[in-house]
Amino acid sequence: MSDQPPAPKLASSNGGLPSAVRWAHLLMEDRLRPGHAVIDATAGNGHDTLFLAQLVGPEGHVWAFDVQEPAVLESRRRLAEAGVTNSSVIHSGHETMRDHVPAEWHGKLNAIMFNLGYLPGSDKSIITHTATTLQAITTALELLAPSGLLTIAVYPGHDGGTQEQQAITEWAGALHPRQFEAQLIRPINRSASPPECWVVWKRG
Repeated sequence: MSDQPPAPKLASSNGGLPSAVRWAHLLMEDRLRPGHAVIDATAGNGHDTLFLAQLVGPEGHVWAFDVQEPAVLESRRRLAEAGVTNSSVIHSGHETMRDHVPAEWHGKLNAIMFNLGYLPGSDKSIITHTATTLQAITTALELLAPSGLLTIAVYPGHDGGTQEQQAITEWAGALHPRQFEAQLIRPINRSASPPECWVVWKRG
């Protein structure tokens, strides 16, 4: 019989506290249900898209966006390999999401996830940009249903990341408290600029 205690459920891969992306996943796991409709605003290599697709099930739907064709192709490959058919991966920037999500879903989406920065394993000079990110997250709040959730993983440690972080901080601080609740989850005792998770809940 092992004396090892069970691994904590809310932990990073090394046993510590959850990363910014893991916090976003935990919040999504807590709130999403089969049949829900969601957006992965930054498809990347398709990990978050697949995660969301599995949460909402065959009855639900995921719209995923990425401006880079290799990311779109890899996301589609990953979904196909997993047998997932409830997702639309769109080769376009997240600021265009309103144009691609059918009008009947506007104001009815249950969650939207952003994972900013650059595509892992690719050209690090190709990053999300503050102007289009602000446009996209503002649109995201309009597309969310009452009680819908928005998560944003932010990476201030790369070139352009600090400006994006500062702009998101100002944006979140200006949200009307009667319409939205905004929270920030981040490490506070690291010398580098650690990734952080912003969470916005649209009040019902």
